[in-house]
Amino acid sequence: MSDERRILLGRVAGAFGVRGQLKLESWTEPRAAIFRYQPWTLRDAAGRERELAGARGKESGKSLIATFPGVEDRDAAEALRGTEIFVPRSALPPPKPGEYYWVDLEGLRVRNLEGADFGTVSHLFSTGVNDVMVVKGDRERLVPFVEPDYVKSVVFATGTITVDWDADF
Repeated sequence: MSDERRILLGRVAGAFGVRGQLKLESWTEPRAAIFRYQPWTLRDAAGRERELAGARGKESGKSLIATFPGVEDRDAAEALRGTEIFVPRSALPPPKPGEYYWVDLEGLRVRNLEGADFGTVSHLFSTGVNDVMVVKGDRERLVPFVEPDYVKSVVFATGTITVDWDADF
């Protein structure tokens, strides 16, 4: 497997029907776009990985239904439940101006307007209302990723994010 950073795009939610079809969770937008980014690296619960190409699928109501080469019956499909679907970061299109892939923000240094160094972005998560950066340095800070209210700039050339956030908060 490549050393390139991989992005988790989805997960096998379980079997669908008796002919080996699978229900997938997809975190792409639109969700059926997951099929554009093949080949995939599949990782099972034990951490074993394998490459898969040729998966096909479609939306069906609230579900995404897929077929994988070599998965011919319900038992084989059910055995894949929980398997994670990864692609290399380079497989994704460049983000639009003003948009970011979370993985690209991880590791950037965060400073406030007064120059206080908060540390680096560990990861982000969504609250449903807005996204939140988890910044680890002398302590952990949770900073809403809301532009331009709190996030004033993201500069990949210098590896920095400037925020309007009190150092004591």
